[in-house]
Amino acid sequence: MIRGKFTIERARRLQQRLSKCVIKNDMIGEALRYVAGVDVAYVGEWAIGAAAILDYVSLSVVETEKAKVKIGFPYIPTLLSFREVKPAKAVISKLKTQPDVLLIDAQGIAHPYRLGFASHLGVLIDKPTIGVAKSLLCGRVQPKNEEGWSPITDKGEVIGAALRRTESEQPVYVSIGHMVTLQRAIEIVKHCTTKARMPEPTRIAHIVAAKERKKQKQEITGES
Repeated sequence: MIRGKFTIERARRLQQRLSKCVIKNDMIGEALRYVAGVDVAYVGEWAIGAAAILDYVSLSVVETEKAKVKIGFPYIPTLLSFREVKPAKAVISKLKTQPDVLLIDAQGIAHPYRLGFASHLGVLIDKPTIGVAKSLLCGRVQPKNEEGWSPITDKGEVIGAALRRTESEQPVYVSIGHMVTLQRAIEIVKHCTTKARMPEPTRIAHIVAAKERKKQKQEITGES
């Protein structure tokens, strides 16, 4: 994170340095055993990190965990990762099961500075990550290719892929986080996407985060 006095300029410089640390090669290995989903929710001055570990083959839930930390960074567009890294690291540190790859409900390199939350987190924890976002932050979606997915391009570079479970459904935007190729990221996300638009690991992590957010909100407000 940023030590000392915060400025947007300092954050941008750090972001640019970390973006050069992103590994775009596949370092996951052939046989995946566990896949994690990570999401972050907010209530009051608190951030809630949530994680779900699934068996990769069956997609059955192995473990879920949550962590609540004080919000330590303001909301600034394209600097969201600085706000979400702390709760994400907190919940990941509580997991008993170590995942082979983490799917993050956020951008990877499909980001104006090539360092969305998925990439930022992957570099900091030194683990393979994949960005699976619900909205397009950067670039343009191109027509579907022969492999059945639509490249996302920016400044002449393929930075991600738009994937649809069905033709009538909105796409998800997949990009390299860290230690994975785009092709492998697409393969993993497709395997994990079964019953909803979002892949099961991030969908379940979102449910865990939402339940904890509701619980914390009730405790703060006294509502039942």
